[in-house]
Amino acid sequence: MLDIKIVGGRAADIRNRQLKDVEIGIKDGRIAQIGKDLPEAAQTIDAKGQVIAPGFIDIHMHEEEFALCGDGWDIAECMLLMGVTTAVGGNCGSNRQWPALMEERIARQGSPINYMLFIGHNFLRDQVGNTDTRAASTPEQIERMARMVKDAVDEGAVGVSYGIEYAKGMTYEEELGVCKYILGRDDLLLSAHYRLDGDGALPSIDEMAGLCRDTGIPFQISHLSSCSAYGNMQDALDLIQRYRDSGLDVLADSYPYAAFSTSIGSDVFVPGCLERLGATYSDVELTDAPYEHVRCTKEIFEDARKNYPEMYAVAHVMREDEIAMALAHPLVMVASDGLYRGHKGHPRGAGTFPRFLGKYVREEKLCDFFTGLEKITSMPAKRLRLDGRKGYLEEGYDADITIFDPERIIDRATFTEPQLKPEGIGWVILNGQIAAKGQTIVNGSCGKYVRRP
Repeated sequence: MLDIKIVGGRAADIRNRQLKDVEIGIKDGRIAQIGKDLPEAAQTIDAKGQVIAPGFIDIHMHEEEFALCGDGWDIAECMLLMGVTTAVGGNCGSNRQWPALMEERIARQGSPINYMLFIGHNFLRDQVGNTDTRAASTPEQIERMARMVKDAVDEGAVGVSYGIEYAKGMTYEEELGVCKYILGRDDLLLSAHYRLDGDGALPSIDEMAGLCRDTGIPFQISHLSSCSAYGNMQDALDLIQRYRDSGLDVLADSYPYAAFSTSIGSDVFVPGCLERLGATYSDVELTDAPYEHVRCTKEIFEDARKNYPEMYAVAHVMREDEIAMALAHPLVMVASDGLYRGHKGHPRGAGTFPRFLGKYVREEKLCDFFTGLEKITSMPAKRLRLDGRKGYLEEGYDADITIFDPERIIDRATFTEPQLKPEGIGWVILNGQIAAKGQTIVNGSCGKYVRRP
């Protein structure tokens, strides 16, 4: 007997770009059978009128801040309810904890989603005692970080992430040096939050492409939208394409919102940043007390940076047409860059994937349906070398499945209510178990820690 049988829906065959009227049988966490008139199952899901798709994969998010949510989960629950079954944290150079500790935690209590993690360079800078974001690391510190990187990837980390803008004192030699013991490892992945956005985007892309070339490791350019959606997105995309055509394994990701978010006290908001982007203080919205949903004045901005530096700010400064340009490009996959502090933050952590499928694919026809699905399933799965396990609906693959109504799926999270649940998702199946039904989490502990294959 099967554990779960899905009937009545149309299964997305991404390889052949078809919707098929078949049943899907799940057994022991895997897709056991796909076909007609499958055997009986302990549970049957009637997916009539809905698409049965591989679970969505978020290649760029930021994991829980457990100091605020304790033994509970914050962003992972939002991920699950928008159809994400596997997500990658530790991005932008930042880890909330060492990857092995996250693995231990998930082994002990489960997780709402499958987690993978980068090891963050900025996190390691703190670990070796370089807490000055304007200072380069010493040769001794770089050597210690390089050994820690080797340890982390040996324990299954995806690779190394950099938050270059958050520590402008880091040199290219430091960025390269921390990869000393993993050079040439094409089974790993590097990613980076650029050195500078706006008019600094193209030199930042050159720097990241250089790291790809000099390390011999594939490179993921993080949230290209917040790097280049200020008037030079086409130039940025053309530059990435040229590097790709030259043989460098460089790709990018982007989220479907015209506003970025990060800590108000970070180096992103150094003096002159708003003028450089053609923005004003009122374009910056704060997200927590005593300034929750308040647009900044000069006085509020400076007070928040001084007295509430960890508070997330949302900067409404990007160009909507250039967001769409990035999302449509064949070298760009969709990722949320989601992050929350105590349920406060940017709606992308709860709305990215339904928004992409609803607003950009269905309503604006930015790309065809299967290209849209590829950008949130098989494309990130291949990037993470998970193909063969995730990213497709095929027999023997992990039973990570999102069932949704393509005519109804849409985001509902807003900048004032950033964790509102999306609509149009019927079920999320994770590791062969029903994890969510509609807007309700049925089992919040189905997820596993996934080591790099």
